Amino acid sequence: MSGLVLKLGPKERVLINGAVIENGDRRSRLAIMTPDAKILRLRDAIHPEDAKTPVRRALFAVQLVLSGDKDAESAHLPLLRQVEELSQVFTDPDSRQMLAEASQAVIEKQHYRTLKALRALLPREERLLAVRPS
Repeated sequence: MSGLVLKLGPKERVLINGAVIENGDRRSRLAIMTPDAKILRLRDAIHPEDAKTPVRRALFAVQLVLSGDKDAESAHLPLLRQVEELSQVFTDPDSRQMLAEASQAVIEKQHYRTLKALRALLPREERLLAVRPS
């Protein structure tokens, strides 16, 4: 079986090609067979006003592509730039690996992989921002 497989929890919502779909009372799996379907789990969604940090802004940009609100082609170079800018701050080996994965995923137009790699940086960013001098 190919395509994207979504595992949804009870009452979990997902945006598919502009339609919000809510799962029933039980866990379920959906196989998305259409290759260019625009899909975003709403639990992963970042509100525009919450995109105040560099990682969150990059995640929001990927989210716009996944939801279909932004064309993947026009987002390609800005996303690569954002990942490159993040690599100027996150210099430890683990973060570099996550950023390399995000960068490769952008190049391959694998936006779910990009989202996953960038989300892994959120706790690190929060720690950095918590200790920054005022």
